[in-house]
Amino acid sequence: MTVSWWGWALFAALVLAMLTLDLRAASRANGKEQTLRSAALWSASWIGLAMLFGLGIHALYGADAAVTYLTAYVLEKSLSIDNIFVFVLIFSQLRTPAAQQRKVLYWGIVGAVALRGALIAAGMYLLSRFQWVTYPFAALIVLAAARILFAGDQERRAVVKACAVCDSWVARILPVTPVLHGGRFVIRQGGRLVATPLLIALVVVETTDVIFALDSIPAAFAVSREPFLVYTSNVFAMLGLRSLYFLLAGAIQRFRYLRAALAAILAFVGAKMLLSDVFAIPTWISLAVIAGVLACALIISAALPPRPELARP
Repeated sequence: MTVSWWGWALFAALVLAMLTLDLRAASRANGKEQTLRSAALWSASWIGLAMLFGLGIHALYGADAAVTYLTAYVLEKSLSIDNIFVFVLIFSQLRTPAAQQRKVLYWGIVGAVALRGALIAAGMYLLSRFQWVTYPFAALIVLAAARILFAGDQERRAVVKACAVCDSWVARILPVTPVLHGGRFVIRQGGRLVATPLLIALVVVETTDVIFALDSIPAAFAVSREPFLVYTSNVFAMLGLRSLYFLLAGAIQRFRYLRAALAAILAFVGAKMLLSDVFAIPTWISLAVIAGVLACALIISAALPPRPELARP
């Protein structure tokens, strides 16, 4: 599959246009908390746009490329749900108001789009030069599965530590005020720049995304080694993350089997990568497994009542 420069240019223009539209919508909200209806509409719009992009890939590059893109997208979208669990902990720890969380997530996602482009390029370079890199990447995927499955209270402690470390890093560059100043990341006090807690939240979100990227990008490599498909599926999954967060954040703990499903998906993807030289699992089977595991987890979570400790806010 060969993608010309104009294909990349059109994709970049589409992403910039949607980010601009999203930013204008956030600006018109003027710091108000995003409603569930708005979050649902934006989530549906992002998913619909990703599906339309998949149809474009089908028209230009064929059915195999489209199925590969869809598989990578569903994989990345499902793994992005794990981000939501951690974002809830971060905003709770930093006491970030819901009205300001959308701004943090917007700029966090913009940074993640650029970061993942660099990481995907580096990963592609390593895989093209050193075939043995496949095995460390597969190990990262399996470790990520274990991290998700056995997170528990350890994850909360890790978030608390990350918030403290990022606060310390920022304080070495700028003084930090404990008081929020609307949606501003920095303010000027006494003739010098001062960081607000909102900047700390943004730094923590960006830092944790590095960890998420080390999980999800190798997983995408297990589906495809085509840079265009890996990057576009990653970007579309990330672009809808903010709306998905506001749609699910209040009820995410009720999906009690979802993280176990994500761990199972990562374990499957890691095995697929390890066995790639021995037995190539068809992409459509990977798509069916990922979608089937997610559907089962959601159905079982909905059918069984949550544990009492998860029902409490």
